[in-house]
Amino acid sequence: MKSSINSHIAIIGVPLDLGSGRRGVDMGPSAIRYAEILLRLESLGCQVHDTGDICVNRDTIRHLPGIRMHYLEEIERVNIALCQKVAEQLDLGRFPLILGGDHSIAIGVLAGIRQRTKKLGVVWFDAHGDINTPETSPSGNIHGMPVAIRLGLGHERLTAIGGPDTRLDAKNFVQIGIRDLDAGEKKHLSELGVTVFTMHEIDRLGMPKVMEEAIRIASDGTDSVHVSFDMDVMDPLHAPGVGTPVVGGITYRESHLAMEMLSAANIVGSAEFVEVNTVLDHGNQTAKVAVALIGSLLGEKLR
Repeated sequence: MKSSINSHIAIIGVPLDLGSGRRGVDMGPSAIRYAEILLRLESLGCQVHDTGDICVNRDTIRHLPGIRMHYLEEIERVNIALCQKVAEQLDLGRFPLILGGDHSIAIGVLAGIRQRTKKLGVVWFDAHGDINTPETSPSGNIHGMPVAIRLGLGHERLTAIGGPDTRLDAKNFVQIGIRDLDAGEKKHLSELGVTVFTMHEIDRLGMPKVMEEAIRIASDGTDSVHVSFDMDVMDPLHAPGVGTPVVGGITYRESHLAMEMLSAANIVGSAEFVEVNTVLDHGNQTAKVAVALIGSLLGEKLR
């Protein structure tokens, strides 16, 4: 039952929804806890340390003059605190498991991991590219920018989080399940050389082949791999409680297979599960799915 992945788990909640265009994902960490994530992990033999939630100030400025990014100041502050918290938990020898919140929290998560990991690979599950900059973003929502920021593109107040040496290498960055890209994102992905497996590749090759390639690319010469799982990568039939649903996503079983293959590869040192929106969910279904997927990632098996 127990995975060879580090079983000392540090849960970090980030109830942030300022990066998205729709409120509600701030309740994601509570929903995942309510879906009994602690019991699930303890049943796997994990030692779980719930560190609580990063504080988020919702009474904050939406627009700064001349900047096409909403809530920049508070998102910057939250991600600086999150970066520090993630680095601290790694120093304690724990596996950071971050519960979002919108996907802008990946800015601080990845910065904190890079402070303690020389070469980091990333497997990013998402319906969207999240690689806009303020210049290319149609909305100005920062949850559509974290990939660009961690690859060195975007506003300097966010690219600077974690220090000058925390930029990721695009050659070890893999995106899976993409099916909704803005024009600027297509350009950035091509220019930076990020590996992208869209739903077309998943349909044509199958999830086993896609995951074999993703694991090979993300782990090639790296010290650890981070898994970032946006619940909207799944088809809304299986995960209805997300802020930006896109039809035609990966299935429940494809999602579990991906987590199981990552677990078996024994390369994962951290993970985040984001964009659970309880306002749009049905009976906490999406949070329950997130808990089940976390179980698979951390080694849960039938036999």
